[in-house]
Amino acid sequence: MLKNSLTRKETSRTAVTGVRRGEEEFRALSFVDKRNYLDGVLPKEKLALVLGDPDGKKLARAMQPHELYWLFKEIGGQDAMKLLGLASPEQCVFILDMELWRGWSFSEDKAVEYLGYIMQGSEEHFLELLPHLDFNLLSLFLGRELVVAGGIGDLNTDEERQTDWDHTFDNVFLIKFKNPKNARIIGSFLELVCRLDNPLYTSLMESVSGEIDIESEEECYHTKSGRLADLGFPPLDEALEIYSRINPATFTPGRNKVLFQAVETSTLPETFLTGKTFLERVILRADSELFRMELNYLINTALVADEAHLADMEQMRSVVERVYGYLNIALEYLSEGDETKGVEIITGEYLKRLFHLGFSLVLGLKFRADKLSEPDYATGKVLSGLKTARPRYYRGLDSDAIDGYREFREMHDVTTVSDFLKRLEG
Repeated sequence: MLKNSLTRKETSRTAVTGVRRGEEEFRALSFVDKRNYLDGVLPKEKLALVLGDPDGKKLARAMQPHELYWLFKEIGGQDAMKLLGLASPEQCVFILDMELWRGWSFSEDKAVEYLGYIMQGSEEHFLELLPHLDFNLLSLFLGRELVVAGGIGDLNTDEERQTDWDHTFDNVFLIKFKNPKNARIIGSFLELVCRLDNPLYTSLMESVSGEIDIESEEECYHTKSGRLADLGFPPLDEALEIYSRINPATFTPGRNKVLFQAVETSTLPETFLTGKTFLERVILRADSELFRMELNYLINTALVADEAHLADMEQMRSVVERVYGYLNIALEYLSEGDETKGVEIITGEYLKRLFHLGFSLVLGLKFRADKLSEPDYATGKVLSGLKTARPRYYRGLDSDAIDGYREFREMHDVTTVSDFLKRLEG
């Protein structure tokens, strides 16, 4: 049976619309009430309350990994580093998995950057995190940054004795940094590993020096993808299927959707649940734990497909707006304003297929725009937005006529652009 899950969301809505709580009043709440209240406050206030509360570490670790990551990206700067210092090893690994990859490629620069962030934290936090770091990925990374010689019981060759080595942490392994600009951060990391977990240090140095058991970048990618899949984030190749095209004219919504609880659900992004759009009104009538799980997974899929988790918060918002927009367009297209029919569709048809429908309706506009050109400024701006890989709506067509772009939000956007193209085509 679908369990209605409005309780936590209603609590957070109350927090948004009710009286704001000061830090002292917040501290007096029970832990459960603190969690519920935090769901409904803005990111900077949420961070301030967490950092200023005796239960701050527990509150941060009670967040789902992607929930904490979203807050981490929203805050940014040194304040975000304070949040990273409270995160559990699982949350930290999630952040690293999201930040250290560009598609299928591992980013050494990002790895050095985030290693520096981790080194800013306490030694206690580092020691807690260390066993959870991917050994194969560490070996791959260090193999690109270090030249290592020596070893337990090994005799150095003439070439090794003549090499100008940068450092040794244990008088056993000799180290030379390939990239001097990264030497300070990597050196600090190795010093801590050598001191706090010498067997791990020895294994890493042996792996790098002998170039043995170092998995390929592709193998590390698949390992990382498996971790993320367990948390509801599909691998990139699977995520890209979200942008498959279908024929809107022959689309028939299903009636027998079957979902299984696969990952823990969370509150939906409050920024987008205003109740103003057709989709949001339907969601408020059809909300359930399983629906939230499906919608969260769809949003995660879109974030992975567009690699938005590797970019700034504005791009992440744009992707979420696109998901809501395409779903809203699909529902309006099928329901013609009938909310009861909209509820039937959203409870019977998979959200991924509805996304395909909304995307295909917008993609049809792109195909028409690709055949047109116009030197006029405003017309050119409309066409330029449509010709991108993810078509954008030119805000000059809105009533306020702002010169800029946004995501498609509703069928009215589709018909407005379609009529505009029709005049050009005529």
